[in-house]
Formats: sequence, structure tokens, C-alpha cells
Amino acid sequence: MPDGDTDRSGGRTALVLGGARSGKSRFAEQLVLSARLPTLYVATAEARDGEMSERIAQHRARRDASWTTREQPLDLVGALAGAEGRAVLVDCLTLWLSNLLEAGRDPVAEGERLAAALGAMATPVVLVSNEVGSGIVPMNALARRFADEQGRLNQRIARAVRNVFFVAAGQPLRLKPRTEPEYSL
Repeated sequence: MPDGDTDRSGGRTALVLGGARSGKSRFAEQLVLSARLPTLYVATAEARDGEMSERIAQHRARRDASWTTREQPLDLVGALAGAEGRAVLVDCLTLWLSNLLEAGRDPVAEGERLAAALGAMATPVVLVSNEVGSGIVPMNALARRFADEQGRLNQRIARAVRNVFFVAAGQPLRLKPRTEPEYSL
């Protein structure tokens, strides 16, 4: 599916990238609300410790009772099934990837399944993911694999959606579609 060309949502699919605490989730929530449809929040996080429980609680506190939440750490395609007529927020692909790797699932195949499902959706879908490749090269093989897989997943989903944003310091920057001419020398 090249560059969101088969996006049935009317161009209302988006990937929101950013670092930790960049404001990407808050921005993604605003995008979903702008669709003026009932909202579905697909959560991939699992509260495995106190710090993660606190993060989840902070995210929940920002959303009012009108949001329906589906917690799905592995089967995003299944979680998206039946979402027609709603604006969907998936938060986040980074934890989803971590869950896939921990479960021994193939992240490339799962990413392809997700991209295909996004192309078939006729409803707005916004996905949140971390940009993890801007730091130092990790010192262990598992961390390097994770960074590599995250980069590939982000690229695959960016090709599948119509809109891509990067958020830093709470400020969104549109990456796709491009608003300036293509770069050349």
C-alpha cells in the first residue's frame, strides 16, 4: 500500500511520532476529537509496575467518559474490528512492538497486517509511536533490535497513512503530506 493511496478513511489516518513526554499523545487525542465522532481508545500498555500504572492513570485522566477504551497489548487488528463510525486512537505502537517481541511474534508480519487493516478502515484512525532512533546506538543486541524494529515499523505505518506528524516540546510538525516542494539538489 504505497503512501496511503488505498486509505478508505477519506485521508483521516495519521501517525503521530515523538519522544517520551513530547506531547504526542495529547496532540493525537486532539486529532481524534477533531473528527467529531464517538471515540475509541485502543491501549497497548500493560501496568506491570507502579511507574507504568501512574502513566496509564495520567492518560486516563485526560479523557472524559465519552471515550470507550479497549485494552489490547497484542492484537491491534482485532481491536480495530468493529470500530466503524468511531474515531480511533491507538496509543502506542512502541509498547505494542515491545509486547510482540516479548511474546515471540513476528513484528514485520504484524506490522504488515496492521498496515493492511488501516488501508481497509473507513473511519479515522490516529496511531501514536515513539521515535527511538535519535539517540545513541544501544550497547546490547536486544535494545539494538528493538530500535531497528521500531524504525521499520514507523516507516511502514507512515507509508500506510495519509498524515504523519512529529511532536517535540508539545509542538506538532507535519511531515506528510509535504507542504513544501520535494527536496532536490
